[in-house]
Parts: sequence; structure tokens; C-alpha cells
Amino acid sequence: MAAEQFEADLVLECDVASDESIAACFEQVTAHWGDGIDGVVHAIGFAPMDQLDGDFVSATTREGSHIAHDISSYSFVALAKAARELLAMRHGSMLTLTYEGSISVLPNYNVMGMAKASLEASVRYLATSMGGDGIRVNAISAGPIRTLAASGIKSFRKMLDISEKIAPLQRNVNQMEVGNAALFLLSPWASGITGEIMFVDAGFNTVAISEQLMMLDEPAQ
Repeated sequence: MAAEQFEADLVLECDVASDESIAACFEQVTAHWGDGIDGVVHAIGFAPMDQLDGDFVSATTREGSHIAHDISSYSFVALAKAARELLAMRHGSMLTLTYEGSISVLPNYNVMGMAKASLEASVRYLATSMGGDGIRVNAISAGPIRTLAASGIKSFRKMLDISEKIAPLQRNVNQMEVGNAALFLLSPWASGITGEIMFVDAGFNTVAISEQLMMLDEPAQ
């Protein structure tokens, strides 16, 4: 449905856990756009559900950690390998999506916090590695938004409510605002920006303790 809305004339299957699948996907991309591409957006994140519930030490397993990092972080590097030549032809850019849990502890986010921290480090290393080819690499750290992926995080609805109270704008962001920021970072307007993590979270990341937070436990007057 989304492809039809944007009148996309090429929709391909790609399993980012498989180098062979990624290579096959980009072979078709090259056949379609042999003169290069302007950008790659990486909007992928996954961890087994049992890794996103309860105490971090108890919940986190070697297998779960491997899966979360492979799908949520390494896949960005794998896509960069496959897309590098096409991106270099047009001085394109790469963009990924991260979250506050990479730098701050959030209940139940657990292994995904580790994976997002790894992803953000990859942004900086990729930006340096591919900068000589004229390729920019950035990330957006969006505030909590109701999505299918977010629904897998325990107590996510409560996180939405708290974020709305704490953020300086006293609201949560929406998908359009994140999309607008993505459009900017992928466009020539951001030609001097690379290796950056842009927060689109109504200012939530700037606040340690807000007046709204201090009033949460105060008895009603």
C-alpha cells in the first residue's frame, strides 16, 4: 500500500540478515538506477520480545544480543557496503533511525539500547570511511511514536505520556516531523552535515528534571 501511495515503480525484498540477499537486492537496484542513487534510508530494528521485558541482566542473552545487533546495527554497515558505489556516483547520503535509549536507560528497552548505541557509533565510523567518496551519513533520534515496532516495548504507552509531560514543547512528535527532518538530512540543504545524530523529540533529550516531572508525585491541591 505504501509503495502505491508513493507511486514506486520498484519494490524489492531484502533480508538484511543475509549478505546474499542484500547483494541480490542491490544488483536489481543497479540494473534499474545504474547512474547512481541519492540516498539510502535504514529504518530497521528488531530484538526478540523476551529481551524487551524486565530486568536487563536477567533478560539479556547471548543469542538475543546477537540478533538485536545484527538486525538493528550491523545491517546499516552491510547496506553501506552494498550501496557505496551507487551513492558515490551522485554524492548521496545514508540515514538511519535511533532512539534515546542508546544514551539513557529506559525501562524494558534493554538490549535495544545496546544495539542503538552500536548503530550510532556506526554512523560516525561510516561517515569518516565514506566521506572521501562524498557520501554523508547521519541519524535521527526521534521521540516515542506509536508504531508497530514500538508496540513491542512493555509500558510504551506510559513512556508516551511521560515524554509528553517532560518535553519542553509539552507534546510528542509525529511521523511527519520525523519525515521532514529526514528529507532535510537527505537533501542538498544538509550538504555540510555528516556523522551527526539529530534529535527530533520535542526537546525531550535536553531535560534532566522538569517542573512537570517534579509535580508528578505531588498531591493534588
